[in-house]
Amino acid sequence: MLYPKLFNGNSLFDDFFDFDFPLFRQIEDTNRKLYGKHVHGLMKTDVHEKDDMYELNIDIPGFKKDEININLENGYLVIGAAKSVNEEEKDENDKLIRQERFTGSMQRSFYVGEVIDENDVKAKFEDGVLTLTFPKNKEPELPEKKTIMIEG
Repeated sequence: MLYPKLFNGNSLFDDFFDFDFPLFRQIEDTNRKLYGKHVHGLMKTDVHEKDDMYELNIDIPGFKKDEININLENGYLVIGAAKSVNEEEKDENDKLIRQERFTGSMQRSFYVGEVIDENDVKAKFEDGVLTLTFPKNKEPELPEKKTIMIEG
């Protein structure tokens, strides 16, 4: 069945199709534990250009600061996030009656140029939004004019 999507990636009929069937609920619960209800909108990014720098605002819902890593590799700024949830239920006799493991990861990269190094990138994580700032690429400085002496 086809049904429309809104611009933010949420289905127009999300609430309408929230049936209370155990199988559907179990599948949906897995996604909610890892990423929240709107699993389709992972790592949405706003890129702002300012006079002397760029600012990236990256939505990483449901993750903690220590589950996010940022690397600079060959001119690419690589943002990754990984999460693991291990759930265990025991009855009153301490017998294991259910154990589930959920894992997930995501990654996004942006080309920032070879001139940027790790000291140029500033990162802040607050309320599920990772904010990265880094300067615009500077034009390489041309060496001043040098005179070469001719022998002989």
